[in-house]
Amino acid sequence: MKLLRTIRFDPSDTFVFDRAAEPGEWVVSGAFMFADADPATLTGKARTAFRAGLLGIGSFGWSTLAQIVEASDQDHAAVTELLARQLVAQCGAPGLAQARAAAAEEVAFAASLCTHPADTLIAVHRTSDNGGIREASESCVRATARSRCAPSRSSKWKATRNPATRSISRR
Repeated sequence: MKLLRTIRFDPSDTFVFDRAAEPGEWVVSGAFMFADADPATLTGKARTAFRAGLLGIGSFGWSTLAQIVEASDQDHAAVTELLARQLVAQCGAPGLAQARAAAAEEVAFAASLCTHPADTLIAVHRTSDNGGIREASESCVRATARSRCAPSRSSKWKATRNPATRSISRR
């Protein structure tokens, strides 16, 4: 099984988000954080988080990039439980049982983005779409002599749009 962890190449996340996720933190998409927001009214750092942020579940901070990593069943259970507890503490979920169900759904979506090999980088892009949120992801695979991606002169990474997208209805 694979899940996502934050990765930070430079300090830019600490400038573009109100709260930056810690490097190496487990991450989910975080689109649910905007379910009650009107994206058209978001500005500054909140708008950046809406458009391109992945949510670190320990800090509830944002990251621009995540890395696909191998995860054990215990990791999966711990990630789901931590997110459920955060949904109660940070988002006012009515109870742990409901929060666990929501957390399981979010972790499953994050896992669905992990179709590429470990160490692939993932970014998200969100837009407002007919009163809801449309979310898509992009992957970036390191191009090496052994990979299926041929290295280019300008980049050691090959970016691809992923087919996994979802729409989230605003409440």
